[in-house]
Amino acid sequence: MWGENMRLLKKVSLVTGATSGIGEATAILFASEGASIAVTGRNQERGHEVRDRILRGGGEAIFVATDVVKPEECRRAVNETVSTFGRLDILFNNAGVFYPHTALDCSEEEWDAQIDINLKGTFLMSKFALPEMIRQGRGVIINNSSGWGIVGGDSAVAYCASKGGVVLLTKAMAIDHGRQGIRVNCICPGDIDTPMLPPDARMRGLDWHDYLASCSNRPLGRIGTAEEIAKAALFLASDDSSFMTGAALIVDGGGTAD
Repeated sequence: MWGENMRLLKKVSLVTGATSGIGEATAILFASEGASIAVTGRNQERGHEVRDRILRGGGEAIFVATDVVKPEECRRAVNETVSTFGRLDILFNNAGVFYPHTALDCSEEEWDAQIDINLKGTFLMSKFALPEMIRQGRGVIINNSSGWGIVGGDSAVAYCASKGGVVLLTKAMAIDHGRQGIRVNCICPGDIDTPMLPPDARMRGLDWHDYLASCSNRPLGRIGTAEEIAKAALFLASDDSSFMTGAALIVDGGGTAD
């Protein structure tokens, strides 16, 4: 059973990269707050599992297989959401990828993949969602950036470039569309315990347990959970943040403050 305090009652939300991690946690939380959910991602098996979990809980959901680097699939995801639920109120641009390299050893293929998925995908989904929101006279776009889109990080040149781009894309869209009733903000998470993080650590040559131990030096002494980022997304999606647009909300346990 979903909770009684439904901050997104009768809203419709499209979540990219919703088949695991932050996207999955956000889709589940938004549904528990009354939103109808379009679950999107490339993994169809996992997408159907997330959709079915929402349906079993009494929510409304569809799954639309979507690769955010393909314009026709982004357009289809928006169109299927609107044709099923009648509107689109909230877009959470969450799909992302990370490969650790410096400018010297980053291949063009890995550069292109991170810019395309992390940055271009955010642009494309927003491009097709905005006309629906403009027609309605209101809407919310939330982009998932990173703490490394604010301060930069080591051996992550393409990732930092893409996530820094997401921050300024957010601000530019907020300026362009605020008078049309659309708020655009982004979240800048730190390290979050999702299925993506252990492989990321291994690619950096780090033992997972040693990596977790190293996080004890940060102000809150740990990494975050997907559910904690989902709660930040809920705040930005709801009227609780009604006077916020163009903001980069850092949720990183104090990592960028150190």
